[in-house]
Amino acid sequence: MRDDTASAAERYETRMLKEALNLYTLSKHEGPMAEFLVAKCGELGFEDVRIDEVGNVIAKRGSGSPNIILCGHMDVVPGKVPVRVEGDYMYGRGASDAKAPLMAMLFAAAGMPEGSGTITFVGAIDEEGNATGIKNLVQERMDADYAIFGEPSGIKQVTIAYKGRLAINLRVRSKDSSHASAPWLSKNAITESMAFATKLKEELEGGQEGKSKGAILTATMTMIKGGTSHNVTPSECETTFDIRIPVGGSCKETEQRVATLVREAGRQLGVDPFYSILDETEPFEAPHNSPLVRAFTLGILEMEEERPLLVRKTGTGDMNVLGYQWKIPVVTYGPGDPHESHTKDEKVSIPEYLRGIDILKVTLKKLKVLHDKKVAREARSG
Repeated sequence: MRDDTASAAERYETRMLKEALNLYTLSKHEGPMAEFLVAKCGELGFEDVRIDEVGNVIAKRGSGSPNIILCGHMDVVPGKVPVRVEGDYMYGRGASDAKAPLMAMLFAAAGMPEGSGTITFVGAIDEEGNATGIKNLVQERMDADYAIFGEPSGIKQVTIAYKGRLAINLRVRSKDSSHASAPWLSKNAITESMAFATKLKEELEGGQEGKSKGAILTATMTMIKGGTSHNVTPSECETTFDIRIPVGGSCKETEQRVATLVREAGRQLGVDPFYSILDETEPFEAPHNSPLVRAFTLGILEMEEERPLLVRKTGTGDMNVLGYQWKIPVVTYGPGDPHESHTKDEKVSIPEYLRGIDILKVTLKKLKVLHDKKVAREARSG
């Protein structure tokens, strides 16, 4: 008799996850994964299966309400990880972030009975890059009631909030350069840029003592570029900042603060500063009393006999873009340990992956019931 571990590793859902992991699909190179998903959607009974103009896979199953979007991303970060099964774990780039959540949603949707509503499955591109896929998706009029994004949360946690993100490029120029042997003849743009960046970080992050990590604004310097030769003082330096904005703040408000600080610091340091916005994503938090959050609570409670932990993450996700623009309840959920993401030996627990499929099925059934009750209440009161 085969043991449970062997059976789990040989299940169809597990074998399909392994096939997905064998496709090394970097951002903007998701074509093989898209073709794989299109084929699987056809086999599993989805309808209107297509690849949109930017490369997202979109497929539908079922009819009626509610209209639920299940969206995961097909791309992975660079760095191949040999695909293999060792004990209860499957290794591979994207095992946790986020092909296990993506495939779990695919099989959960495929297993829903008729009368469960309309499910739109999306395999999005470029989540690890500039969110090209989700930014294109939100331009479509899908009339969705709820959306679930697939990212590793662990099966007993539901992510209800992400911080926003403002990425800026800060350029500092001095009026002249000089020979490195006579540095007093001109300002050093790298040195001035460091002083400038330090002041900007201190001002943006100041006055937040006592707040939790999820509630603070952070300004992190991530790239620096300057200089033309080893023996010439640089006249220009560029610094990239990644600013994470907690729920309650906004990109516009933060940008106004940056603009004021750039002017003041430039005047104080006697340099010519200029900044540009590279990317901006608003913070987002799902309403806690929505049928979606309640359905997850009931589903996980039934399957795991524990109430799920509702998590506010310090990162930024695709759910921010859709939730902010469409103004619908959105959460992020999926099997996998988020601490495995992007690691050199990324892996996912096979039993957790399979359990995640079952939890999603139960949750979707409960969401249908809760949604119908909500619509009936609104009809009586309206």
